[in-house]
Parts: sequence; structure tokens; C-alpha cells
Amino acid sequence: MPHFFIKNDNITDDLVIIDDKENYQHIARSLRAKIGEKILMVNENKIKIEGKIVEITKSDIKVQIEKKYPSENSLKFNLYLAQSPLRSDFQTLVVEKATELGVRGIYPIITDNCSVAKNVIEKKIPKWQKIMYEASKQCERADIPRCFDLTKLEDVIKNKFFDKVIAFCERDYKKTLKEFAKENPIKKDENVLVIIGPEGGFSKREFELFEKSDIIMLTLGDLILKAETAVIVGLGNIIYEFSNIQ
Repeated sequence: MPHFFIKNDNITDDLVIIDDKENYQHIARSLRAKIGEKILMVNENKIKIEGKIVEITKSDIKVQIEKKYPSENSLKFNLYLAQSPLRSDFQTLVVEKATELGVRGIYPIITDNCSVAKNVIEKKIPKWQKIMYEASKQCERADIPRCFDLTKLEDVIKNKFFDKVIAFCERDYKKTLKEFAKENPIKKDENVLVIIGPEGGFSKREFELFEKSDIIMLTLGDLILKAETAVIVGLGNIIYEFSNIQ
């Protein structure tokens, strides 16, 4: 069933009126939806709304509301990713899969071995935000994660917003993720930041920065993973290890 984000202002007691250009074009032009077809919507309060199209005009689409219920398509803690951007399609993959894996936001970070120029990263942030929006629709998320502005690694680490900060470092790790999870259970609604480096890995200076800042350095196992693979495996393992939060 197609999935669309809608504003609360477009909802009446029993109707949703879809009149924004993007959703209208997608439903009426791309999908060529017909009266009687069903669609799934999510409002700003993360409430899913199932409905049936009852009218399509040249400017809007009216949907009869059939069912409402809170969305459960989200993690019980707030997962964020700080990552040194990769080249072209690899970064597109990272942004898309991180969105599917439930991150609330991605911080593009400048690292010593970053392979992409600062000005190139800054120009691509709007594109990555668009990818996150489309991926959110495809996996029926109730919210859209944010792609933050380009940030220094040092500034992300200093951010007091995060309750736990984890860096995956295959060369200089201190523990496995399983060991860390056993000793440091994540609580409901905690803000957790995962840091993953560039293709060339973190520099000696950055390892020292982690040590000085008491950032836990973990391994993802015996294999050496490419940066884009490390993002998917790292986030996926964190979700698995902390999936029993009450």
C-alpha cells in the first residue's frame, strides 16, 4: 500500500485532502491512482491513517479515512550516525540504509582521512536529505530523519545531547559490541551516537581524541569491512543487541 506523509491541517473528521504538489503528482500522475484505491498516510503526530480515494480533481485528492492507529515503525531509543562521507553511490547507499535502519539523524563529519572535499559534501547535503525522505516513505517510517550540516568530529563528540557515544574502530578497539551491550544497556528514549570513519580509517590523532574523550572503541568482529558495509553492519548489530528494551 503506498505510503505518504501528510500535514495535520489536511485532516478533517473523516477526510484527508491531499493538495500539496509532490504528493498529488505522485499519486495522480506517477501511480495513476483511481477512485476506490487505498493508500496509507502518516501525519505529524506519527499516526498512521488508512483510507480510500473518493475523489480526484485537478488540484487535490480526497481520501475517506477508514482506520487510524499509532505507528510502531521506530526504535525505542534514538539512534544517530556520525560518518565521514564516501564517494558518490557509496554514500547514497549509506544514507538510504541508515534511514531504513531507523536513525533519527546523520551527521556528515570531516575526518583526517576523509576522501571527499568539504565543499562537495556541503553541496550534497540537500540531496542526501531527499534520499532520506524517499527511503522513509518506502519503509513506512513515521518520521523523516535529518541530515545535519557538515560537522567536525571534535564538535560531535563534545555534544552533550548524546547519552552514549560509540566508535567502531577495527584497529584499536577495546571491546566487542556484545560485551559493551551487556555492561551498558541502552534505556528507552536514550540518545545514542554511532561514529564510523572514512575508507582510510581513523588517524592516530583521532584515536587519541577518542581516548581523551572517553569514547568507547568497539569492533564488529574479525573481518575488516569497507566503510559502507561497516555502517550497515554496525547499526544492524546495535539494533539487534538492544532490541529487548522495555
